[in-house]
Amino acid sequence: MTTPAERYAAFRQKHGDDGAALRSFRGLYDFELDDFQLDACRALEAGDGVLVAAPTGSGKTVVGEFAVHLALEQGRKCFYTTPIKALSNQKYNDLVKRYGTAKVGLLTGDNSVNGEAPIVVMTTEVLRNMLYAGSATLAGLGFAVMDEVHYLADRFRGAVWEEVIIHLPESVRLVALSATVSNAEEFGEWMGEVRGDTTVIVDEHRPVPLWQHMMVGNRVYDMFMTDDLTPRINPTLMRVTRDAERLTAGRGRRGYGRPQRSRPPDRVQVIEKLDSEGLLPAITFIFSRAGCDGAVQQCLHAGIRLTTDRERHEIRQLVDERTAHLPDEDLAVLGYLEWRDCLERGLAAHHAGMLPAFKEVVEELFTRGLVKAVFATETLALGINMPARSVVIEKLDKWNGEAHADLTPGEYTQLTGRAGRRGIDVEGHAVVLWQPGMDPLSVAGLAGTRTYPLRSSFQPSYNMAVNLVGQFGRERARTLLEESFAQFQADRAVVGLAKQLRKHEEALEGYQEAMTCHLGDFPEYAELRRRLSDREAELSRQRGAARRAAAVRSLEALEPGDVIRVPGGRRAGLAIVLDPGRNPRGLGPSPLVLTIGKQIKKLDPADFPVPVEPLEKLRIPKNFNGRSPKERANLVSTLLAKLGDRDLGKPVRARDHAVDDDEISELRRRIRQHPCHGCDEREDHARWAERYHKLLRETEGLRHRVEGRSHVISRTFDRICSVLEQLGYLDGEAVTDEGRRLGRLYTELDLLTAESLRQGLWEELEPAELAACVSALVFESRASDDTRRPKIPAGRAQDALSAMIRLWGELEGIESDHGLSTIREPDLGFAWAAFRWTKGHALDAVLMEGINGNELAAGDFVRWVKQLMDLLGQLGNAAPPGSKIKQTAGKAVDAMRRGVVAYSSLT
Repeated sequence: MTTPAERYAAFRQKHGDDGAALRSFRGLYDFELDDFQLDACRALEAGDGVLVAAPTGSGKTVVGEFAVHLALEQGRKCFYTTPIKALSNQKYNDLVKRYGTAKVGLLTGDNSVNGEAPIVVMTTEVLRNMLYAGSATLAGLGFAVMDEVHYLADRFRGAVWEEVIIHLPESVRLVALSATVSNAEEFGEWMGEVRGDTTVIVDEHRPVPLWQHMMVGNRVYDMFMTDDLTPRINPTLMRVTRDAERLTAGRGRRGYGRPQRSRPPDRVQVIEKLDSEGLLPAITFIFSRAGCDGAVQQCLHAGIRLTTDRERHEIRQLVDERTAHLPDEDLAVLGYLEWRDCLERGLAAHHAGMLPAFKEVVEELFTRGLVKAVFATETLALGINMPARSVVIEKLDKWNGEAHADLTPGEYTQLTGRAGRRGIDVEGHAVVLWQPGMDPLSVAGLAGTRTYPLRSSFQPSYNMAVNLVGQFGRERARTLLEESFAQFQADRAVVGLAKQLRKHEEALEGYQEAMTCHLGDFPEYAELRRRLSDREAELSRQRGAARRAAAVRSLEALEPGDVIRVPGGRRAGLAIVLDPGRNPRGLGPSPLVLTIGKQIKKLDPADFPVPVEPLEKLRIPKNFNGRSPKERANLVSTLLAKLGDRDLGKPVRARDHAVDDDEISELRRRIRQHPCHGCDEREDHARWAERYHKLLRETEGLRHRVEGRSHVISRTFDRICSVLEQLGYLDGEAVTDEGRRLGRLYTELDLLTAESLRQGLWEELEPAELAACVSALVFESRASDDTRRPKIPAGRAQDALSAMIRLWGELEGIESDHGLSTIREPDLGFAWAAFRWTKGHALDAVLMEGINGNELAAGDFVRWVKQLMDLLGQLGNAAPPGSKIKQTAGKAVDAMRRGVVAYSSLT
């Protein structure tokens, strides 16, 4: 028991290192900050940048909030960046509650609120665009917070994070907040090289302990048992799952009836079980939008109700208030009444196909504890602050766009990290639903693994190249790109390869010394022997290929009734051809034969190393039945009687006869005449020479790998600059007017967009036609295997889209000439929907006809329209003088900004 004096001394020691800003900041919270939060805040106040890697829900955003506090204390600005708009909106609302609307702004693709405020929340892309444009808003910037910085591993958007980290002014202190990654120290070391002094804080402690479970049937079992502080798999769980597997694989009593399958519990049973065990609110991760919606419907039809009368009233009031801005006709299309009914029961789905306004309502109700059961896709685990008491994972594999892939330990950790609400729950719970074939040991391995390495996905783009060359010149731009995390990791890999290469080179020197011969140049002699061996092997392969081809031709000539000899193998001996088995697909004949042992066998060319010739001809009875042992025996007896005592000779064997070859003769002559041929230690030297040659091949392979990884980013940059020079966007070190226009286009298909603009493909289009054409530059179909021709508007829009496809083909050819492949084909799938919406058609009509006749989800529709509006706005800014595009694009954006698209929530 400590005395008051000791407790006071500990308090003084703990708080003694705090600066004035940190002391005032701590007073904003009604709880004590954790050690890792304090360490990061102290480093930031001391003037360092910080990288904080900690589990989901651990409170690492407190460090970002301290950067905001520090900026205000020092009279400077702080930008708080997030990867997704929803998270930006959430953080904006949090900061407004603390500092008021006058001090906080928001900049996303959808919203621009008080952008010159001292604190501005924004998506990472907005900050990247500011840096390239040299925005005046950057003046006075002292701190930048990059929340969810591990997004830089994202193969589509990750480069943006590295661009920001590299190009932020040196005076800006960077706060990078990341999920727990296994190479945080490596990432922090790179940040230190690029940004200067950076303190790396890694904390793997979860503030709310997480318990892992598996639900088998209708019972929930602990996954681990702890003996002497060492966790081990629960033996009861292992026994129960083994019994369930046997029940699944076995049959009914006395061997009759269907197998008695042990099925996983249905979604209604799971929610009822969690409710009875006091484990709600819960998020159930289902890796399918349709599965999430279906789960809600199942619970609805089962009559589940998880809320009280007071909660239902509060839910209805909030839902009506948050959706008041949406048109009634659109609400009817979106199934509003049924959705609200489910919410009032405490049930909801959450996925990217939902209307953003609906998702925001679900998030708010769940955070308030009013919605108790959410069925979500994995996108919910990325960023949104929506913790639960429990997380349920239905399956341990998901569709990744190309195939069904197992969850990685990093993904499992990200999903289960939502379990356990700090300050509310004593512990969090992760429940995996057992399925037949699921091994608890594998699941325990996922739960116990903390390897989630951060891998850069950085690649230079055309837009990036013109912006960098315009700001820094080509040589400095190349140097900046060499500072990327991608090159840093490649160089790290090269260090290991180079070390291995040095060892190989030292070993080669030793081998060379060991094969030294006092009579002459042994490497030269060894090279002659190797050339002879290679030539003999080549001739042997040629003769073998010729024999195999002759054997195939001889098999193709066989007819029913031919008596042949199978030369070797398990089927060696005489056989009667029943069916020649000619294969029309060019796979080689597969004759069906009756062997001398009275068995029916199918042969293939591999059974015949030499051509086959019929020895005799038999007449096969017209109604011969190969399944009848008696008929098979009779046919073999007929064969033996016809052959009698005839001597058939020995089977022909495949032989490699020596052939006259001038190169072989010359090599043998030179070998015999070489001085080293008469050395007593010749074969010993030859063995060392063979080792030397083998290691030399491996060394050359290593050297190629080292060269391939060295300066890989700058080599790609040089190729991109060559394309830009050929097309007139760069002129040596100078960026042309066309290049400056390209520098304003931030889209995946930046070069195709710029070329379409330059060639005037869209000049004569109406607003709806322009929207249809530009949609092909932002839209990407989810179903890559849908080969149906998409519906597109006729007339000028169709002509313009055809011209864009031709232009894409030309650019692809130019890229190929320069060793690049970065431009995907425009996707016309959204053109019809974009055209009709811009024309003013009703939401239900646009969604119903959707994409290729498939109904379009409201959330997808709004997301694609907003991306389209964003690119149209960029086109207006990038359009050359005298172009009609600026006016047409503006009209298209105005026509699309209506109904569900116009609604945007900041509350």
